[in-house]
Amino acid sequence: MYNFAYQRPSSLSEAIQMSEKAEEGLFLAGGMTLIPTLKLRLTSPSALIDLSDLADLKGIRQEENILIVGAMTSHAQVAAAPEIRNMLPALSDLAESIGDPQVRNRGTIGGSISNADPAADYPAAVVGLGATVQTNSRSIGADSFFTGLFETALKLNELVIEVCFPIPKRAAYIKFPNPASRYAVVGVMVAEYENDIRVAVTGAGPNVFRVPEMEQALGANFSPEAIENISVSEDSLNEDVHASAEYRAHLITVLAKRGVAAII
Repeated sequence: MYNFAYQRPSSLSEAIQMSEKAEEGLFLAGGMTLIPTLKLRLTSPSALIDLSDLADLKGIRQEENILIVGAMTSHAQVAAAPEIRNMLPALSDLAESIGDPQVRNRGTIGGSISNADPAADYPAAVVGLGATVQTNSRSIGADSFFTGLFETALKLNELVIEVCFPIPKRAAYIKFPNPASRYAVVGVMVAEYENDIRVAVTGAGPNVFRVPEMEQALGANFSPEAIENISVSEDSLNEDVHASAEYRAHLITVLAKRGVAAII
């Protein structure tokens, strides 16, 4: 095993300072992806900066019509939070569908979106609910945060602090899970706001994406029938042992229809 420094800051400012001083430091949240990556020797940081003690990055609160989730809040905490269950049950359902109890109790929302795994669930929530990602230096809109396969708009030494979700009129998250890992083979978030409809898809492509044709159709007629003949091109979709690109394209429409049906 190669050598690296293990650091455990007690404040956000200390964490940022440690990251700036480290030649190739990495932030450690829940470690659900980073630890296996280290074990496989796919990355070799000079330092691991463990964020576990940063209380300011944990917790859930509501400010007017916005639910704010701290970056180090675990999936289990999101799933169980009464304020989320009452005001935004689609987010509770999404968190509850992630992995197994061990993953839900260790994994965090900030770690998940920063990793930007193409099969992760939270990217669909961030984009589908039009969330704002707050970092230590700026606010990043949902449509600008995810930029590619395992890529985000985060810069060097930039750390997610919290994710701000505007509360929709209604929303639903439906996914077709891998039977072993419960990763999303395809997952779809459908949300209706006062002047906006959002449909976001995870698991199907290199990164999360919206389906404007479905959003427009649902804006005119919010019903499953409005989108039953809308299909997404399979040209840019993932194809692997779990599902072909053609099947993923089919699932997008099926799951989007189920999402709409669940909330009308």
